[in-house]
Amino acid sequence: MTLKLSLFVLAALLGAPMMAHAAPVLMISIDGLRPLDVVEADQRGFQAPTLRKLMGEGVYSTGVRNALPTVTYPNHTTLITGVWPARHGIANNTTFDPERTEMGGWYWYASDIKTPTLWDAVHKAGGTTASVGWPVSVGSASIDDNIPEYWRAHTPNDEKLVHALSTPGLPEAVQSNADMGIAAVYTTTPEGDVAKGRMAAEIYALKRPRFMTLHLSSLDSCEHEYGPGGPEAKAVLKRLDTVVGDLVTAARKVEPDLVVVVVSDHGFAAVDHEMNLLGAFADAGLITVDPATHKVTAWEAAPWGSASAAIVLKDPSDQAVKSKVKALLDRLKSDPSNGIDRIIGADEIARLGGSPMATYWVDFKIGYMMGGSAAGVSPASERGAHGWLPDHPEMRASFFAEGPGIPRTGSIGEIDQRDIAPTVAKILHVALPSADGRPLF
Repeated sequence: MTLKLSLFVLAALLGAPMMAHAAPVLMISIDGLRPLDVVEADQRGFQAPTLRKLMGEGVYSTGVRNALPTVTYPNHTTLITGVWPARHGIANNTTFDPERTEMGGWYWYASDIKTPTLWDAVHKAGGTTASVGWPVSVGSASIDDNIPEYWRAHTPNDEKLVHALSTPGLPEAVQSNADMGIAAVYTTTPEGDVAKGRMAAEIYALKRPRFMTLHLSSLDSCEHEYGPGGPEAKAVLKRLDTVVGDLVTAARKVEPDLVVVVVSDHGFAAVDHEMNLLGAFADAGLITVDPATHKVTAWEAAPWGSASAAIVLKDPSDQAVKSKVKALLDRLKSDPSNGIDRIIGADEIARLGGSPMATYWVDFKIGYMMGGSAAGVSPASERGAHGWLPDHPEMRASFFAEGPGIPRTGSIGEIDQRDIAPTVAKILHVALPSADGRPLF
């Protein structure tokens, strides 16, 4: 047995951290980035020289098969746990709250994650961690330097909220070079993402974390407003590509061996119709709405989602209500104008890793989504969306990796999103045995 191997085995037996021998990792999420907008950038008219360089010098996926539902918070949690929402517990963006007692609250808090994260694994191994704007990171004890994504009303008081939830002293240390300051983490503009990139660069200069996560959100916002693939999305991606390039350059000044992993949570598709599924449940007597306040006062079953919707029963064992819901869904699907593509049950939900809270799941056709602005079917309130079942090709997410130890093999085809966290864990020389995925290389 070689001396190096002997030391590795001894350290493993004693529980000593091996991170000193591992390359640090910077994991950047570009929310809503469609993989082929980079892979086929020339044909599609996108400019992303930094991401294209990562492609040429490392590995990339032509499509990441992601979590149900294909929305931001469940998928970002899969990216750092290697398990589907059924296990990690982040079932949607917003918490299920038909009576609105939580006032539209999201799954902001790391305490809601039920399985170990990459932050936990690195921290346990004695490494330092940092994060800027990553979903479901508020209050994580395993993030040493944290500026979490959080908001309530998008007002100046939210800046105080984020400041209070961040690692003490960190906002003051990093926001002087960020122009927008701490408010960047709850804005969805390119300027906010530029500021977050600069904050992350400052953290590298000051803290040199072994593992950092960064969430850039403005491409997603742009694609919702203008649709994917248009001139607006192209302009935003070009700007975010520069943010990534500037951050990587700055980080490698202090960490020359840095491995860069760029991911996204979901793809995007154009949308032109929305269907008031909530209204249909109210009309069927499954939801009771106060006519004066328009608030839900009672419910037996309710939809939860957007381009696909989980159907949650207050009492899943109530067979009469279950039959009533199934009859309603079948009737709605039988009318092609409602745009419903599929209705799946518990077995299929479990296969896709969706929340066990759902008894049924309604998936709309691409181009249709759930809405509530008018009765029945109406023009969509946005031009782009995501959230459909993950087997729609349009929902595929992105993965690029480059740096020391990353094979320069180019395309690795389509991959399972659950494989990304164990791949990053392997690069970092940390254990993530709870992950369902396996390292990609």
